[in-house]
Amino acid sequence: MFICSNCDSQFPKWAGRCTECAKWGTLTEEQGGTSKKRSSSSTPVKTTASQPLKDVAKQNEHERLPTGDPEINRVLGGGIVKGSLVLISGEPGIGKSTIVAAIAGSIRDTVLYISGEESPGQLAARFHRIEKPTDHVRILDPLPVELLAQTIEKEKPALVIIDSVQTLTSDELDSTTGSPALVRYATALLLETAKRTGVSILLVGQVTKDGSIAGPKTLEHLVDVVIEIEGDPVHAYRMLRANKNRFGATDEIGVFEMTEKGLIAVENPSARFLEERANTPGSVIAATIEGSRVFLVEVQALVENSFYGTPVRRASGFDQNRLQMLVAILSKRAGLKLGDKDVYVNVIGGMKLKEPAVDLAICAAIKSAFTNQANTTPTVYIGEVGLGGEVRSAPLTQKRLTEASRLGIECAAIPTKADIKTEKIEVKRVSNIKEL
Repeated sequence: MFICSNCDSQFPKWAGRCTECAKWGTLTEEQGGTSKKRSSSSTPVKTTASQPLKDVAKQNEHERLPTGDPEINRVLGGGIVKGSLVLISGEPGIGKSTIVAAIAGSIRDTVLYISGEESPGQLAARFHRIEKPTDHVRILDPLPVELLAQTIEKEKPALVIIDSVQTLTSDELDSTTGSPALVRYATALLLETAKRTGVSILLVGQVTKDGSIAGPKTLEHLVDVVIEIEGDPVHAYRMLRANKNRFGATDEIGVFEMTEKGLIAVENPSARFLEERANTPGSVIAATIEGSRVFLVEVQALVENSFYGTPVRRASGFDQNRLQMLVAILSKRAGLKLGDKDVYVNVIGGMKLKEPAVDLAICAAIKSAFTNQANTTPTVYIGEVGLGGEVRSAPLTQKRLTEASRLGIECAAIPTKADIKTEKIEVKRVSNIKEL
């Protein structure tokens, strides 16, 4: 059989492109084992007794292992659940090995560290650089995953770190290192070991050139938690986000700053994002919600005459298709002549704005850049913009205004029908994009 390494679809013949996920060059041949058919004789079938759910519901309460960092604990829902399998992914150089080393150094119980990409000397130098103790950390040479599972069951450390899952080998499976079949087999074996022994296992996963986790999609389905480190390696800020979490919410985010001593948690991200802001044309403040927290970020826009037949629309930290839609709304409903203008939008700090509540801020930034006028007072913009040019209410507007007031912002533009209480901030209500 030929199996797609991206979506696990099976095909009897090889093809250059998977017809299910439309990926090129992902079909690989895998040898299927011979199946043993059960004889038709009257051999009795073994059965097991079921157990009422109410008797086991309270037995395995989620006992967590604190990581020593409040931001990481927030993303995980309070810490690493014992007996769970956690996958951390991110681009090369983003800080995956640094953050797992910080976790290993902060846990006071025994930690087993298997590094297939770094030598013991490099690993010791990393712990020394981030100033983390190593007395409780034990290292192990990369072993076949079968021997590794036996070692985990024998020593039973509090946490096992494997950097990375694509470097594991096997004595039972005849596949090359990093192949989809081997990655799937090793992850399944480690998951079974974690559930049986109660040992938490932390896997580091590589990503492909399009940003997805390398290996079959089954890898993400098998593990309990999938954590992704976002950000640009050339910038200081990193965002830690849970894309999957069987033991907590997936909408929390942790903000870190890369320093000489590793990743340091940012206690007040909004103030950090706005500390270097200058009141220039095209610069406005947006309020976005990630999990239970409000983040105030600076949104910048630049509008310039186009020197090509097709105007350029570029966005960094914002969906480019939605930017094109907002530009069309401004041209049609607000009368801005943007048909021959290049429009650029940038979100400062490496944040990625995904919710519609930042539409009004994007429109305000484009308008400010188009007219070359800046706000006289710092203003936060909150609201969703429809195709008719109407400004709709955003959820948790009161919470966003409270955070803006705490940081000293004096004015806010919100939808007309937004239900808020009296605030220590001047509120301007707009019903459509033309009033903006």
